[in-house]
Amino acid sequence: MTSAIRHVTIDCADAYALADFWSQVLGLPLHEEDRPGDEEAQIEAARLLFVTVPEVKRSKNRMHFDLQPQDRTRDEEVTRLLALGAALLDDQRTGDGMGWVVLTDPEGNEFCVERSAAEREG
Repeated sequence: MTSAIRHVTIDCADAYALADFWSQVLGLPLHEEDRPGDEEAQIEAARLLFVTVPEVKRSKNRMHFDLQPQDRTRDEEVTRLLALGAALLDDQRTGDGMGWVVLTDPEGNEFCVERSAAEREG
């Protein structure tokens, strides 16, 4: 017998608000029963579960998401995510178009935006 990952659980101050941010990032809906103020919120298609906890984030994430845009460039995606409420943490883009960008979500969790598949091929 083996195990399967049912969810990746993300502790946060406001489960619904953070789940809503990631729902917009990923273009995937929140669970139909999730409402503002809920202690838990879920993006089923991505297997992400957000849980409200009293503790605040204190240090760098030990695990993070690496996003690869599907229908736009890395730079276009960074612009879109900043407009959704992400913040720039570290810009690792290089003059030759390589590299990535480290952003944080509205609660300070780090994630990276890499080049799209089309950019990698070109």
